[in-house]
Amino acid sequence: MNKVIVTDPPRANAEEAAALAKFGVATVHEALGRTGLLGPDLRPIQDGARIGGTAVTALCWPGDNLMIHAAVEQCRPGDVLVVTTTSPSRDGLFGELFATALQHRGVRGLIINTGVRDVADLRAMNFPVWAAAVSAQGTVKATAGSVNVPVVIGGQTIRPGDAILADDDGVMVVPRTSVAEGIRAAQAREDKETATREAFRGGELGLDRYGLREKLADLGVRYVTAEEYEKLERE
Repeated sequence: MNKVIVTDPPRANAEEAAALAKFGVATVHEALGRTGLLGPDLRPIQDGARIGGTAVTALCWPGDNLMIHAAVEQCRPGDVLVVTTTSPSRDGLFGELFATALQHRGVRGLIINTGVRDVADLRAMNFPVWAAAVSAQGTVKATAGSVNVPVVIGGQTIRPGDAILADDDGVMVVPRTSVAEGIRAAQAREDKETATREAFRGGELGLDRYGLREKLADLGVRYVTAEEYEKLERE
């Protein structure tokens, strides 16, 4: 592993990333072909948080948060800090003091696939966090890693400067060069969902709107009465 701190990665436009996040992770994920989701293990420590920003990545060793300290210096307003480790860890690498430093620098939140602690304080200071665990287990500052290099979480590669979106449904990454496309695709999907919502409010069924009656017939599903079903069960 190269032990480097990259100081000037290109970033997506932070305001465009925030605009993309307003559509919500589920909508953007679907609009972009069901790509970019970091999996179900990353959960918010608070309800109702929604963020979008540009990734600053930190690759740490398990139980060691040295490179988070190094990453803080590289953070700018509109960034989201993304932390992972070289092998699985659930130790509490991040807490309230880190969040205080990041808030001062205008960072919008933290994504970390290890543990966090000081959860009550993080909630009180309204610092959004998505983590794989909550753990009071302390850490050391002893082993070099890297900052602003590509990292992998949940099978997805996150490159520094990519857009990170997070809400109650999870976390996803949108490549830096695809943010504008994501906004267009998400708006189109939202418009379609608005029309569908109105149709459902008017009583239309998904079976008809989506042409699913034909799908059921093609799959061999048929409608029967209770009497006919009892007869089928006896056969």
